[in-house]
Amino acid sequence: MSAMTRPRPRVAAAAAAVAAAAALVLTGCSSSGSTGGGEGQVGFVTVKGTNLSKADAGKRGDAPDISGETLEGGQVKLSDYRGKVVVLNVWGSWCGPCRAEAKSLQAVADKYRDQGVQFLGVNTRDTEKGNAVRFEQEQGVTFPSIFDPAGTQLLKFPKGSLNPQSIPTTLVVDRDGKLAARAVGGTTQDALESILQPVLAEQKQ
Repeated sequence: MSAMTRPRPRVAAAAAAVAAAAALVLTGCSSSGSTGGGEGQVGFVTVKGTNLSKADAGKRGDAPDISGETLEGGQVKLSDYRGKVVVLNVWGSWCGPCRAEAKSLQAVADKYRDQGVQFLGVNTRDTEKGNAVRFEQEQGVTFPSIFDPAGTQLLKFPKGSLNPQSIPTTLVVDRDGKLAARAVGGTTQDALESILQPVLAEQKQ
């Protein structure tokens, strides 16, 4: 292959990120999502139309240390919150179920803020940051979100783990930085609390 026709690594990586994010869009942005196979010990339960997955302590995989610029212009990474239970929400301003669940997410964030719970969003497939900022303002969302338009941070989640499988997806990360639970599709306050409370009740290892 000549130098002129050899693909550039950065271009190839960017194309892969866009393709991965696009795949999430094709399989997601619905009130319920599919839970793929290959997760072995993970148990499944359905609550109010939302697919919930949980992994027992001792059988959890590490959450990737996602990072990036927030919609407000700061820098954040998941490991900044080690020692807290973190709720990660993957969303886009263009996604109807994301809009429907936003106030429920904020309600849970407000309720558990003083109990060692941190919410962190991952905004994806929004080519204009302004659209995402307006979404947060309209919905009253106050927790930070990483601006990840190409889905590069989502690629860090290993296959076969409690990874984002659609948009929206909400993940619960335990105090040790491990993936403990997942809600695929637009969630409700009751459904989210049902997977958050058991993780919050665990003692730090």
